[in-house]
Amino acid sequence: MRITRVLSASLLMLGLAVAPAAADSSPTPTDSASADGDAPTRAGTSFRTATEIEQGQTATASGSTGDYLYWSFPADSGQRPTVKATVKLPQTHATETWQIDVYDGLRRRQSCQYGSQTRTAAAGVADVELACTLRTVRAWSEAWANDPLPGTYYLRLTAVGVGTADLGLPVSTEVRVDSKDIGGSAAVDGSMAEPLVPGIAVKSEADEDSSRDASKDDSPVLSAIEPEDGWSSGWWSDRWVWTAIGGALAALAGVGGYALTRGSGRPSRVPPGA
Repeated sequence: MRITRVLSASLLMLGLAVAPAAADSSPTPTDSASADGDAPTRAGTSFRTATEIEQGQTATASGSTGDYLYWSFPADSGQRPTVKATVKLPQTHATETWQIDVYDGLRRRQSCQYGSQTRTAAAGVADVELACTLRTVRAWSEAWANDPLPGTYYLRLTAVGVGTADLGLPVSTEVRVDSKDIGGSAAVDGSMAEPLVPGIAVKSEADEDSSRDASKDDSPVLSAIEPEDGWSSGWWSDRWVWTAIGGALAALAGVGGYALTRGSGRPSRVPPGA
C-alpha cells in the first residue's frame, strides 16, 4: 500500500509539471488571422518608413518593379519566424529575379535557415513566391555574435535582376510572418534588459491625421509594435518544466529501488541458537 501511495503522489507531481508545458504548446493569438481585416495595404520605401505588421497578418501593397518595399514586425525570444512573400507580376514581362531580405533591430542582415529567399520568374509567369525561415530568436547573445535577438525585424522585398524595359511595371505583393515556438531547446542562460526596438518609424496614418489637426509636430516616434502578449522576460522556458519532470522521475526511481531492495524488514531465516 505504501508503494501505491508513493506512485500515486509521483504521478500527481508529473501531471502538475506537464500542465504548464501543455499550455505553452497551445497556439498563440498571433497564429490566428483574425486581424487580417486591419492588415496594412501599403509598404514603406526605407527602414525609417517601414510599415508595421503583426505576426499572423497578411499585408498587401502595390508598387513598381525596381522599388524597395519595407515592412517591420516583432519577434520574441524562443520564436522561429518564417517570412513569406508573393509577388503578382504583370501579364507581359521579361525574366525577373526577386529577393526578400530580413534585418534585425540593429539592421544586421539575418541569414535564412531554409526557404527560397531568391527566385527567378521566367517571362510570362504570373507570380513568384518567396520564403525565409530565420534562426530561432535568442533571449541573449554575445556582443560580437550575429544571433537574432528579441525586437523589431525588417523585411525588404525587391527585384534584384530586372531588365530596363521592365522597370516601373506595376506589381502587387502579399507578405505574411508566422512563428513557431521552439521553447526550452533554444533557451540560454541570460536575457536582454530591453528588446531591440531602436529604429525610428513614421507615425501611423491615424496618428498623422490627428497630429495635423492638433499641431504641426512631425517628430518621429519609436516603433510601437510588440507581441500581443508583450515581450517575454527571457528567464522562463519549458526547460524548467522538463527539469522538474526529470527530478520527479529520479525521486520515483529512488523510492522504487529502495522499496524493491529493502526486503520485508525481517530476516528470512533465524540463525541457530537465536
